[in-house]
Amino acid sequence: MVKIAVLDDWQGVARPSADWSPLEARAEVTFFADAFATEDAAVAALADFEILLAMRERTHFTTSLLKRLPKLKMLGTTSARTLSLDMATASARGVVVCNTGSGPGSAATAEIALALMLSAFRGLPTGDANLRAGRFQQGVPVGTAAEGKTLGVIGLGKIGARLARYGRALGMEVLAWSQNLTAEKAAAEGATLVAKDELLARSDAITLHLVLSDRTRGLIGAAELARMKHGAVLVNTSRGPLVDEAALLAALREGRIVAGLDVYDIEPLPAGHPLRSAPNTVLTPHLGYGVREVWSQFYPEHVQNALAFLDGKPIRVMNAEALGKS
Repeated sequence: MVKIAVLDDWQGVARPSADWSPLEARAEVTFFADAFATEDAAVAALADFEILLAMRERTHFTTSLLKRLPKLKMLGTTSARTLSLDMATASARGVVVCNTGSGPGSAATAEIALALMLSAFRGLPTGDANLRAGRFQQGVPVGTAAEGKTLGVIGLGKIGARLARYGRALGMEVLAWSQNLTAEKAAAEGATLVAKDELLARSDAITLHLVLSDRTRGLIGAAELARMKHGAVLVNTSRGPLVDEAALLAALREGRIVAGLDVYDIEPLPAGHPLRSAPNTVLTPHLGYGVREVWSQFYPEHVQNALAFLDGKPIRVMNAEALGKS
């Protein structure tokens, strides 16, 4: 019987989000809830599987890992972007890559960015912890109102544009910057294009919405953090490495800024990681796009893709060049 692995189910949502019975009638389906600590661990667990249904950018399918999975015939991923997958190697090996739609993932990510900003403005994690510990307002930081403040949006794509609209709805002035942003595009979203240094210096909250690449890695480093207002909020729901982690930790420990983070350099964030105990933070475990409405598209389409592959008629194929080799 064909062996299928469902990977990266960190929140335990895969099985209840789809009807797996048609697939389980034709294949042995195994669900993996935990991340693999190393490539060797991934190989040991997955070497016998012919179909892997993964969550994008959780398990990284590097050249090395793909070459060490000799039985792999089909790899499922979610959404259109596959930055954690070496597509060229998959195609060369005849591994067919199929994806799913993304559902309302952009809206969900924008909403959690807004939630992080507002939580940081009002010190909600401390207030929650106080009540649970039998205290009340003691030690809760004095909050900041969003109205009348300035929101800086770095990256004005689908998600960043939503944040610009949220900011305007809250009565905030909205500034925007990215390397290819035009004044016309910014104005169309209700924002004002400014230089990056000006955005950093003027904003009371800054939210990042960029794709991770060689050009954007470390975009916010020590110099950029130093330009931010004292007490300003930095929100990152995009990718951890957009921000220099060591510089961020230093700024947090010195009380210069507050951070609302949903993404990290290493995920899952290790138990002893210094960010877990860093002051002036609101932390969530990469919940961004992970809402019920998204899972209800990802997993049923994973099932559809695997069934179609078993029928010899793959659908939603991202690398058509692999079809003749599979």
